[in-house]
Amino acid sequence: MSSLHLLDRRSLALAAISTVVEWYDFTLFLYLATVLARLFFVGEGAVLTTLGGFAIAYLMRPLGAIAFGHFGDRYGRRAALLTSMGVMTVAMLLSAMLPTLAQIGPLAGILLLLLRCVMEFAVGGEYTGVVAYLLERAAPHRRGLVTSMAAATSEVGALLAAGVSALTVNLLPADALANWGWRMPFLFGAALAGAVLIARAAMRESPAFEADRAAGALVRQPLAHVLRRCRRGVMRGFVISALGSITYYTGITYLPVYLTSTAGQSEAQALQLATVPAIAVIAATPLTGLLSDRLGRRPVLIGLAILAAALPYMLFRLLASAAPMGILLGAVCLAALAGGISAVGAVATAEQLPAKGRLSGLAVGATTATALFGGLTPWLAQILTSRTDSPAAPGVMIALVALAVLPVLIALPETMPVQREGP
Repeated sequence: MSSLHLLDRRSLALAAISTVVEWYDFTLFLYLATVLARLFFVGEGAVLTTLGGFAIAYLMRPLGAIAFGHFGDRYGRRAALLTSMGVMTVAMLLSAMLPTLAQIGPLAGILLLLLRCVMEFAVGGEYTGVVAYLLERAAPHRRGLVTSMAAATSEVGALLAAGVSALTVNLLPADALANWGWRMPFLFGAALAGAVLIARAAMRESPAFEADRAAGALVRQPLAHVLRRCRRGVMRGFVISALGSITYYTGITYLPVYLTSTAGQSEAQALQLATVPAIAVIAATPLTGLLSDRLGRRPVLIGLAILAAALPYMLFRLLASAAPMGILLGAVCLAALAGGISAVGAVATAEQLPAKGRLSGLAVGATTATALFGGLTPWLAQILTSRTDSPAAPGVMIALVALAVLPVLIALPETMPVQREGP
């Protein structure tokens, strides 16, 4: 095997595994939300304050995606990915060093949320950059499978966060957890991000970007270019990402908070249960990506949207049943559904846009949808569940979005590359 092919595979692997860091930190904050609420905020609504602050910070993600998208479309995917990972490393390290409410008062919560804003700004340029990079380096007939690596490895990060959180909460007594134990998962995340940053220096640039640069075809204002010429592609990316975001963030990342506040599980039990759905996502994601390479993006998305409209109401009732097998079945089915939509959604959203301005287009379309239907939905799901006294409220949210986007998916043009027969 040639050294070039080895280097190309290494570049793909380095791009994909970087989402481990992004989703480790993201899910870590949610998995430790009840712990952080006690340490940084006051009152009975501390958990809701923590989730609300997370939602506000998440709104920085589209801004970061636009900034890093412009940078990546002008100067290269590799440069943007190196910069975003550097900022993430520093933000996680500072989070681990924060003083708590008991040490400096309400300022502690403000500092925590400010660092979340910095983190989400940097993460905004991470996932879309990785998806574009994987798409542009993949063989045309394997784009679905290769691009799904971004979703699969992100769930590795979520699984790692669930495991580290569960170990921390289970092994440490309450006073040790409050004094210093909660910092350990964040320190581990900072070390992981630093390691990926160093390894990422070996990545090659995207061939599509290199071709445009060599031809002098790069545009000075990629965001304006894509909004002027690819508005439909941007809107389709928004719709696809809206469905993927609400199924993922409500069905997976909100799960530990839901199980603790609604299903009567302890923090330790909820975190232990969260590891099983993560494994289900890792298994479902590449299979769905491969299926989209065989059948096409459109039919797979339509089928998954129908399932998202039909199943979540029942699955959330299972989660609230307090029966161990019911909780496990509901969590695994929700995770597999969310992982499947994320897998095909990654390649489908990126294929809506040309390489010239792809990152900027994804920033406006896909990342904005993620902020609205992802970052806000754990907070909204918690409010609806408590105020309606309905354990199935999060499932209704998913079903309504699925029904709303289904007509757009039915009209979606197929973007899977056509395989030509040999001579």
